[in-house]
Amino acid sequence: MKPEQPPPERHSALTRALLYGFALLCLVLGLIGVVVPGMPTTVFILMAAWAAARSSPRLHAWLLNHRLFGPLLHNWANGRTVSRRAKWSATATMAVCAVIVSFTAHRTWLAVLAIACMATVLAWLWSRPLPPP
Repeated sequence: MKPEQPPPERHSALTRALLYGFALLCLVLGLIGVVVPGMPTTVFILMAAWAAARSSPRLHAWLLNHRLFGPLLHNWANGRTVSRRAKWSATATMAVCAVIVSFTAHRTWLAVLAIACMATVLAWLWSRPLPPP
């Protein structure tokens, strides 16, 4: 006998519309993060997938089947893992951003704050397990 599955979440039309808008906003920010150093991609794509799963099956399926975002989302769904390649890519991008910030910040404390935030995110990212081979 199979255990009973909980019924799927049902949201009002307004809630679905707000979640869909949030999913699109996060997707746009994630796409910007692909090309702008220091702008995170992973976190925005994860939030976009979360919101899309609750508002738009079509957008959620697109994200899961996307060439770049699909593997990231599948790894996250299967054990909250992050690939070594994604970790190194984030590290390199944030290192470049840290150098740029250190030379361009108008206030030292702003540079220190930005670099500390990036270091915190990297520490968290590297603490995530690797996906199984």
